[in-house]
Amino acid sequence: MNSVIQSILSHRSIRKFKDQPIASKQLDDIIQSGLAASSSSLLQVVSIIRITDGNKRQKLVELSGNQPYVASAAEFLVFCIDYHRHFELNNAVQSEFTELTLIGAVDAGIMAQNCLLAAESLGLGGVYIGGLRNNAEQVDKLLELPEHSAVLFGMCLGHPDQDPEQKPRLPANVIVHENSYQPLDKEAVAKYDATMQAYYAARSSNQKQVSWSQQVTSKLAGESRPHMKHYLESKLLNSK
Repeated sequence: MNSVIQSILSHRSIRKFKDQPIASKQLDDIIQSGLAASSSSLLQVVSIIRITDGNKRQKLVELSGNQPYVASAAEFLVFCIDYHRHFELNNAVQSEFTELTLIGAVDAGIMAQNCLLAAESLGLGGVYIGGLRNNAEQVDKLLELPEHSAVLFGMCLGHPDQDPEQKPRLPANVIVHENSYQPLDKEAVAKYDATMQAYYAARSSNQKQVSWSQQVTSKLAGESRPHMKHYLESKLLNSK
């Protein structure tokens, strides 16, 4: 196993950080790693907003659902879908198509993962902040995003001040199908549920008694940020 794979397999979300800045060279390497990510048709439809203003950081804590590490992390990056630069180049650009919104979301995820993997390879840690979409319009206004662009998620980065247990994942035979979609291996999921129940009961913080199946199906049984459709359409995205 090489060092890249070892780094990937060692991933844990970090939510507690030391009061220590990230060196400018390290931050540049992280950003350059993100920029090197694959991009559909080289459209390059992602923008990153680095939040260095303390007041904005604190406001983003509130808008993300009161996640304090948004303020305490050495760096906080916001990843946005961005067709505004393309519209600036040629106002014939039409960003309203759902396919283009999907491309922007996929490319942002790829770019962000490159950034996080680069950070982890440097001994840093981080966590994604999808909670920015709880109040997408307010975040959008705070960051002064133009039309044809929209907030997707944030990322905390910094020097870890915790050593959390690694969260187990579903086994490969549940995720990977060969040639066609295969029936769900419920026995494999049941074993994973038992593993997750043991993990939740034994971990050092936020202990709980629930299986993975119970937790995720409960979450998926209700609406999930229904305001996002209107928000994206208001930014001239995802309406065709």
